[in-house]
Amino acid sequence: MSIDEILAKARTRLTRLGPFETAAALGRGAVLVDIRPAAQRAEFGEIPGAVIIERNVLEWRLDPRSDARLPFAGSYDLEVIVTCQEGYTSSLAAASLQDLGLAKATDLAGGFAAWRAAGLPTV
Repeated sequence: MSIDEILAKARTRLTRLGPFETAAALGRGAVLVDIRPAAQRAEFGEIPGAVIIERNVLEWRLDPRSDARLPFAGSYDLEVIVTCQEGYTSSLAAASLQDLGLAKATDLAGGFAAWRAAGLPTV
């Protein structure tokens, strides 16, 4: 299976959110997780309030069963929205979180670039 097929399969499981839908979800308590490397965040900026968890440790930080989980990650009912730069890696990451049992995991369609293009706040 090619990476394009894997990505398409992952996205069939997600209810992806646009920038304004993501902003509304944050308003109701969803957690936005930015998985971009530090160099990308430094170059392009960040979304205020996003939790920074680099991709290589994402599952360990958000799995409620993990000894390495973050304090807010104690429930499988957590609404998590993953973002990357353009919305590709975040789809794969969100599907992986669903595999862990985080059924409400999804991603920001178009990633940080779409958020910024929508005129939403960045730092």
